[in-house]
Amino acid sequence: MTIKWVKSDPLVMNGEPFCYGSRLTVRQLLQLRGNGYTLVDLLKDHPELKLMGVASAYAYAAANRERYAEFFAADGSLEGPGYTEAEAAQLPPSLRIAGVVVKA
Repeated sequence: MTIKWVKSDPLVMNGEPFCYGSRLTVRQLLQLRGNGYTLVDLLKDHPELKLMGVASAYAYAAANRERYAEFFAADGSLEGPGYTEAEAAQLPPSLRIAGVVVKA
């Protein structure tokens, strides 16, 4: 079974894309990241989230930049702390988006 980590359903969260297994939207995750939450903070405070879900939410935002423009810095990267090298190494290559997900 393949899990679609970011889902959109008009009957859930008013159609706002959200992370599988949680009630957190992509926008809420980006807001938390912009407020300084690291991946460790996110996973600790929201145990229903998974590494792949968070990475997929960031990749979804990157693919829909016009919808989430306020969360991107002038250099094209997402605002806030990114993954460490060790965290990024756990992700499949398709979710390691240079300048968006992995940011020192």
